[in-house]
Amino acid sequence: MRKVIYPGTFDPVTYGHIDIIKRTIELFDFVAVTVAINPAKKPLFSVKERVSLLKESLKEFNNVSVESFDGLVVDYAHKVGAIGIIRGLRAVSDFEYEFQMALMNRKLANDIATIFLMPHEKYTYLDSSIVRNLAGLNSDVSDFVPPSVQMALKKRFRRKSK
Repeated sequence: MRKVIYPGTFDPVTYGHIDIIKRTIELFDFVAVTVAINPAKKPLFSVKERVSLLKESLKEFNNVSVESFDGLVVDYAHKVGAIGIIRGLRAVSDFEYEFQMALMNRKLANDIATIFLMPHEKYTYLDSSIVRNLAGLNSDVSDFVPPSVQMALKKRFRRKSK
């Protein structure tokens, strides 16, 4: 079985992330979507909430798992028996950072490949920060996130505005 991981913050998961997962499923047998615990970031949703939102958003796929991890992504890849790490590239601006990370991961674990995938062109401008900002301004984000994520965003920002 060819298994890969798709790590990310997913704060929140967007249709762009889901598009990458769909593309990954076409190429590999199993995808372990992994919510990264990054102490340098201040996420809107807790790790538990992000895992839950991902599971709800991906429930139609039987060859996808969702978990969280803390530490080096290559260590997690080894732990779950993955042969590669999926990374999404939306624009040229993503490439420099992702290329640097891919080279470092190769240095740390030469047996784990980094696979870059591009989302559908309609998602190239989309990222979680934009979605959070729009939702925080009471904008409709239904074109960008699954219904469960949209509801969670509304609930979160309603609570913050009180």
